Amino acid sequence: MLVLLVGTGIFLMIRLRFKPIRNLGYALRQVFSRHSLGKGDNADAGDISPFQSLMTALAATIGTGNIVGVATAMTLGGPGALFWMWISALFGLATKYGESVLAVFYREKNQNGEMSGGPMFSIKNGFTIKWLGTILAGAFAVFAVIASFGIGNLTQINSIADAVKNTFSIPTWITGLVIAVLVGIVLLGGIQSIGKVSSKIVPVMAVFYGVGCLIIIIINAGNMSAGLSQIMESAFSPNSILGGVAGFSFATAMRFGVARGVFSNEAGLGSAPIAAAAAKTDHPSRQGYINMTGTFFDTIIVCTLTGLAIACSGALGTLDANGELVTGASLTITAFTNTLGPVGGYVVTIGLILFAFSTILGWSYYGEKSLEYLARSPKARVVYRCIFAAVIFIGAITTLEIVWDFSDTANGLMAIPNLICLLVLSNVIVKQTNDFDEKFLKREKLMRKQKKHHI
Repeated sequence: MLVLLVGTGIFLMIRLRFKPIRNLGYALRQVFSRHSLGKGDNADAGDISPFQSLMTALAATIGTGNIVGVATAMTLGGPGALFWMWISALFGLATKYGESVLAVFYREKNQNGEMSGGPMFSIKNGFTIKWLGTILAGAFAVFAVIASFGIGNLTQINSIADAVKNTFSIPTWITGLVIAVLVGIVLLGGIQSIGKVSSKIVPVMAVFYGVGCLIIIIINAGNMSAGLSQIMESAFSPNSILGGVAGFSFATAMRFGVARGVFSNEAGLGSAPIAAAAAKTDHPSRQGYINMTGTFFDTIIVCTLTGLAIACSGALGTLDANGELVTGASLTITAFTNTLGPVGGYVVTIGLILFAFSTILGWSYYGEKSLEYLARSPKARVVYRCIFAAVIFIGAITTLEIVWDFSDTANGLMAIPNLICLLVLSNVIVKQTNDFDEKFLKREKLMRKQKKHHI
């Protein structure tokens, strides 16, 4: 599965002549452009601004994977797992770009006048062998609904409840109940409500947590070179190394790094393009570039900050009272408390609450849109929202191992039809990219160069 995920990214990156990397700077500028922010006259088809679309996707991707996932990967796969998270993200740019382009290109309007898109529509409308397209599109939608209760619900609330209990001594059932009610309130407003809340929460939470990580890294700057050398040695070591966290090699570092990297940035799962399809945009490739930056922000920036904070703090390899390795949110909290004292635990816990809460919101939209593809009845959406909120409470009191195993399985099943779609429709992605180059990209880059020269 991991070979297929990364392999698809490599294949698309080569087919696109490395444009997702070459145009990353352009893509980042687009995120904060007037058009993306929805300022001025924007008559393009869609429900929310390109920025709100990206924030909805980022709300779903920047979650427990950035705090719990990184810590888990570095405990189970060694420090070198962080390096393989970077590699998965690099090629994940092409995957995220491609699936977002297809989502906008093949999107449709539903009976409420809202845009609906994602791999299920790309497969249904793009495949020439219709019976195969019908089966794969239906399979993706079913797996996405299941995954919304795993990666988008159970793992998130489980991590919130665990962190709140450890930091503030609040029972898990109380946390589950409060979050379930808050999510239910936001879900009543649909995608517009989710988009507005996400565009407010995501930038604030990312900056808040990022500053906390930077403080840890700066205070432990003397350990930076040792931490980086551990990461690189562990990434390529054929044998187990590093004493206290021994038993890790190249294979385990790659396996856990790529697995947790994919869990974090979701490139190849087919989730983010469901949000991309709702954006007001003048070309599929423009939104493809904007949504692609989600992988950059998620893994290259936020996951890296977490990984470096853990590596520099000396927390990796810490044993708990039972003599077992500290992992998950507890490891990240240990890294912060070792440096900042009790305040560090509060920073991580608050960051985790915000990250996981926003992920729950983003994934509720993905699950609802996938269910909408399977059952057009408005009643089905209401039932889904009620069940989704109820599962939040259940997730708060469920053991972590069951939750993560369920999530990884659901993710894998969801990715298969999406990756097949990307490979089969890669010609459409290339064609749309070349079309955007000719119509917009070259002219916009030239205008920027002229403006810069004039200044």
